[in-house]
Amino acid sequence: MENIVILDGYELNNDLDWSKLKNLGNCTFYNRSPINDDKEVLKRIGDAGIVITHKTPLNDHVISNLPKLKYIGIMGTGYDVVNIQSAHRNNVVVTNVPTYASDAVAQFTFSLLLEITSQVGLHNQLVHNNKWAEAPDFTFWGKSLYELKDKTLGLIGYGHIAKKVAKIAHAFSMNVIFYNHKSKTIPENWIKQVTLDELFENSDIISLHVIQTPDTINMINKSTISKMKPTVIILNTSRGKLINEQDIADALNSENIYALGTDVVSNEPISKNNPLLGAKNCFITPHIAWAPLETRERLLEITITNLQSYLIGKKKNIIV
Repeated sequence: MENIVILDGYELNNDLDWSKLKNLGNCTFYNRSPINDDKEVLKRIGDAGIVITHKTPLNDHVISNLPKLKYIGIMGTGYDVVNIQSAHRNNVVVTNVPTYASDAVAQFTFSLLLEITSQVGLHNQLVHNNKWAEAPDFTFWGKSLYELKDKTLGLIGYGHIAKKVAKIAHAFSMNVIFYNHKSKTIPENWIKQVTLDELFENSDIISLHVIQTPDTINMINKSTISKMKPTVIILNTSRGKLINEQDIADALNSENIYALGTDVVSNEPISKNNPLLGAKNCFITPHIAWAPLETRERLLEITITNLQSYLIGKKKNIIV
């Protein structure tokens, strides 16, 4: 049987069943592996032919020094943690899990938006602090609230998650526009494809749904923010490096944009000096959009199915 190493299974190890994977080979599990210690990663992989990783980077140096490595399974959609060119050069098959979290991330995108616009957390806390009990009237609000009907949602990227976000927005009677680097044929008459500049200029809410590439890193920056409405809400459930955090913090503090809701930051876990931590109207969650139990169960199941397919000579979710 093949030797299988799971480099960082901590998100799944506590409450999920790995028995199906154990049936495929001799498994060695690590909760976490160092992200900047190639020597230790190489030691842990050793002579394993199969490696499963989530966030532990596998760079060219690591891949090129593992002559027995044949397969890398990424437990996630994004594949920036693996040097794909090096894998191809060394005849290593790489797979990912492209759609396991689409519904959960779309749900969470709107969770961020509804928190910003309806301020449920704030008002719950105010009530528990007796502000309602001490109020002279039947109602009060500690911050302005925001109705979504007829507002324009601009989606940057139009893949699986963005399409689900678009449908939720339509159910809220919002206008939906999107930008995609390639033209898309869309059957719905309630959504429109636009240029990126048109999206920046016309959106009341901008939601990011693209992968991290050299072209998308820092795509939200001082220059692009200057094209947006000062009332815009920006949402990021994709990758932290899509935004220039200092530029967006400056824009929030100077009220050149209204709010940011993000589940991701440039370096995770977040550093204590991240400028977003001191920014006004900034809502940050710790990369949990993907994390419902049902979603993680699906992630594990597809990760195992990818490997099963590879072992019998079939291609499934292979990155080319």
